[in-house]
Amino acid sequence: MISNTRYWFLLFLIFLVYLAGMFVTLFENDSAQFAVMAMRMVQENDFINLFKGPEEYLDKPHMHYWLAGISFKIFGLYDWAYRIPGILASLLGAYSCFGLGKLLYNREVGKIASLIFMTAQTIVLSNIDVRTDAVLTGFTIFSIWQLASYIEKNSLKHIILGAFGAGIAFSTKGQIALLVIGLPLLCHLVFTNKWKLLFSWKVLIALTVFGLTIAPVLYAYYLQFDLHPEKVIRGKDHRSGILFILWEQSFERLSGEGVGKNSSDYFFFFHTFLWVFLPWTLLGIAAYWTRVREFFTTKFRRDSGLEVLTAGGITLIFLIISFAQFKLPHYLNILIPLFAVLSASFIWNLLESAKEKSVKVFIGLQYFILSLVCIATLLICFFVFKMSGMFAYATVITVLVLIFYLSVRREAYSLRLIVISVYSSILLNAVLNLHFYPSLLTYQAGSTMADVVAENNIPVDKIYKVTSNHSWALDFYNQYPVQITEVSNLPELPSIWVYVSDEDLKKIKDSGLDWDRQFTVDQFRITRLQPKFLNPSTRKSILNKMHLIHLNE
Repeated sequence: MISNTRYWFLLFLIFLVYLAGMFVTLFENDSAQFAVMAMRMVQENDFINLFKGPEEYLDKPHMHYWLAGISFKIFGLYDWAYRIPGILASLLGAYSCFGLGKLLYNREVGKIASLIFMTAQTIVLSNIDVRTDAVLTGFTIFSIWQLASYIEKNSLKHIILGAFGAGIAFSTKGQIALLVIGLPLLCHLVFTNKWKLLFSWKVLIALTVFGLTIAPVLYAYYLQFDLHPEKVIRGKDHRSGILFILWEQSFERLSGEGVGKNSSDYFFFFHTFLWVFLPWTLLGIAAYWTRVREFFTTKFRRDSGLEVLTAGGITLIFLIISFAQFKLPHYLNILIPLFAVLSASFIWNLLESAKEKSVKVFIGLQYFILSLVCIATLLICFFVFKMSGMFAYATVITVLVLIFYLSVRREAYSLRLIVISVYSSILLNAVLNLHFYPSLLTYQAGSTMADVVAENNIPVDKIYKVTSNHSWALDFYNQYPVQITEVSNLPELPSIWVYVSDEDLKKIKDSGLDWDRQFTVDQFRITRLQPKFLNPSTRKSILNKMHLIHLNE
């Protein structure tokens, strides 16, 4: 279906896109926040206690911060070093998609699944705006693959590796990892009727491996919280870290208690899926619908030749997270590997069945998506953030012509359907990583102000703020957290700089204080794009300002 040469060429291009994203400035809030949390661990050589700024952090376990901290230890405090663990986990996820696709279907399905996974929009984004989900997704699908291999082959090696993967995933984000791993495997066990494998001595070894893997996180929670019942976390004392991560965490997420509620829309993930799985969205929807229809047509017979692990897991997990009161788009990342394998099997069946008419329809749909990507590319480069210089123009036009040529040249339908989709992702994300995000991040005040601090040799230990509002990007790129004080305390602090908003600046002026130097940069919440911001003619009307002032002594 797709030659090894073409396959590795596509993977190489995808990796180049990932590589370009490594050097993009960190996004606020989560990426920069998590990087600062890991930076504090390294600077203070304290890998036990988790802090979010000055506050002790209970919400997520330690693994993501440990991995980022280890990368910082090896490579230094750089944004690209922070992204390395997430990218490695995503590569593990891609390889696991290949392994699971090969296990459930065949090698060709596995190859297509890995391409789909690596080019799904939310996966590419998760390696730029790096949160805990990159590591979580990589290790959950690794665990699913290995434990499914145990079910099929009854191999001790596979169940041990599966338990280890589950332990790392749990140590990254808690109980949601076990839910994502367990539900697809439960569907598989029910459909294949291989329950007896649960009553094997190998399961006891796997549980031991899982327990040992999560032990460091449990011990760290015990030292930070259980040994200190006097600590008040989210308005409560006597918080047990072990009880929280083993029991309370997911219930808080589902109910919105502690983390707050941001959406009661039960269809949030349905419409979010439309963009997170691009450019494979239409194929993914068709794959899921076809599989559900096949199950009902065959009356769920075990001898139907179908597998229920992917579609069953997607259905159950989708329903559960849809009822959560706190929702974010990247929560769907954990489902992308399952969608990748299911979609790959659909594509393979479509091409093997020689239904030329259906194949042409889907090729036409993928050409439509590619055309939308080309339009978006032109808008980004020549309208939203207009490029300057003939070389930039020539480069964009050359790439578009090359993509057009590679996409329309006469090739087998099987190859064209896959290649069009992959090129769509490569083109879009190359433009985002190399042009859109760097331009966008000039409106992120913290990172821009950090450049000002470095250029003017401003001592980072003399920078204060008068509110508890976050300053994660400034904290990370200064490699020193902005200190918090109150306006009334400013006269007592000699020769200091204050990082303030317009509102804070007015308070300082009204208090009678004056300053002799001031730097001002634009500020916009870049992770919440609006049409007015994307339109250059209206952009200034919605920008805020952040200032760095030096108080008179």
